Amino acid sequence: MKIAITAQQQEMSAPLDPRFGRAPYFMIYDTDTKSALAVNNAQNLQAAQGAGIQAGQTLLDQGVGVLITGNVGPKAFRMLSAAGIQVYLTPSGTAEQVLQRFQAGELQESKQANVQGHWM
Repeated sequence: MKIAITAQQQEMSAPLDPRFGRAPYFMIYDTDTKSALAVNNAQNLQAAQGAGIQAGQTLLDQGVGVLITGNVGPKAFRMLSAAGIQVYLTPSGTAEQVLQRFQAGELQESKQANVQGHWM
């Protein structure tokens, strides 16, 4: 399984970025290989709209099954849910810390968006 974590930098020690669609990077951790890959999300940082949908497509292209982030808007949440990507929300930590919390069963799957769209 692949787990995407929104991150402010391209390493597992980077702080979680609370924004899904406008996070600078996705750290994608593969539970099978126990390896992490940084995926650049720069194309969405200044998007006028649709950043969450485009970011969701990036995760689909990477074969992600779980997203861990701070916030997700309604359009992105619907897209992720329709694609079968589970969303887990957490307010802070490093990518590595939130991954450990997820693996320990400490995060709860979100059933809805937690913010309105178009926030920066």
